[in-house]
Amino acid sequence: MTPKTEESRGTGRGKSGGTSREANLDERITGALVGAAVGDALGGPVEGYSPEQIVERHGDRVHGIVGPWNGDAWRTARPLAPYHKGDGHVTDDTLMTHALVRVYARVRDHLDAYAVADHLVPDLMTTPRWIPELEAEALPLHRIFLAEKWLVARLHYGHIDPREAGVGNIVNCGAAMYMAPVGLVNAANPGAAYTEALDIAGAHQSSYGREAAAVLAAAVAAATAPAATPESVVSTCLSLAKDGTRQAIEKVCETASRHSDFESALTPLREAVAPYDTVGPDYRVPCLGARRPSRLHSIEELPITLGILLVADGDYRHTVLGAVNYGRDCDSIATMAGALAGALGSPVPDDWSKQVSEASRLDLWEPATTLTAVTREIFERDVRRRRAHEAAFTEIGGPGCSD
Repeated sequence: MTPKTEESRGTGRGKSGGTSREANLDERITGALVGAAVGDALGGPVEGYSPEQIVERHGDRVHGIVGPWNGDAWRTARPLAPYHKGDGHVTDDTLMTHALVRVYARVRDHLDAYAVADHLVPDLMTTPRWIPELEAEALPLHRIFLAEKWLVARLHYGHIDPREAGVGNIVNCGAAMYMAPVGLVNAANPGAAYTEALDIAGAHQSSYGREAAAVLAAAVAAATAPAATPESVVSTCLSLAKDGTRQAIEKVCETASRHSDFESALTPLREAVAPYDTVGPDYRVPCLGARRPSRLHSIEELPITLGILLVADGDYRHTVLGAVNYGRDCDSIATMAGALAGALGSPVPDDWSKQVSEASRLDLWEPATTLTAVTREIFERDVRRRRAHEAAFTEIGGPGCSD
């Protein structure tokens, strides 16, 4: 990868036009969660379409919040009916992200697959919440995609071991799309984020879908580190990712390093990830071998997210717009890209965040406030646990002991 100049590196610098001050933990968590929701809302109305179709529909690239693809006919127009995608409405990506934050708020410690069974599944099944795309209060279960309904079928009805419940589900980005909170709870500790997300995602996904969730969490944790850059985030991902996921990230990011604007990068990025993507050229008509377990393949969304982050040099607006205009599963790509750019400290445009919050009738900042407090509590617990381990290890003759 070609390094960026020093002037464009670091949090709040470069294209974002901010200051040279490092963003603190509160700002990074807020930027990541608000940034993810805004990216989700911008990508929703063009999800499933190609860059060419997006230009044809809107007369240009998408530059901000747009209305539904089918205008006022969104209630009945297939294939999206009855969901109101557009006008600043978040999708299931944000609903699942906020649900995971609520689990952290209940447990107030690191999570595992059992926490998904004990807390996340009941949250999806039992508590009505405002669903922006339905413009109504409903159980989140009634909105989430089939790959997420799998959680309820396997864990609540099937009583499957939570650590193995993801086996058999379609392999997609379903777990990766809401895994940013794991990276934030493990801020500046990518290895721990990877391990925790791998456990959590075992309840939902297998194979390269589970791997993508772990790598995304690690990427978010890496983005919160002091002086983090898009390049350092990608390097961390390459040090942890396995099999086809690692190869896809490497190829896509090599391609991304040759571009400084998403307009020229969209087609080359798709070409770079295509050999690892099982869905195929027509996103709405997946190939027969799509979404099956494999050590050779990768979900498309994660490598593209990292590639676009590099192209945009971590600037929030450019990163998210690149993700949105890539098309295909662009709400999930923009969700993950928004989380990473926000975690790096690039400001989320106020006009976008306010419009999305109002249109979705959601407080986008409350989950961040909650998760920040929980993250500090967990860190204090980790310190106490580490010190207890150090004391015990020393007592049995570990380093620091004298004979």
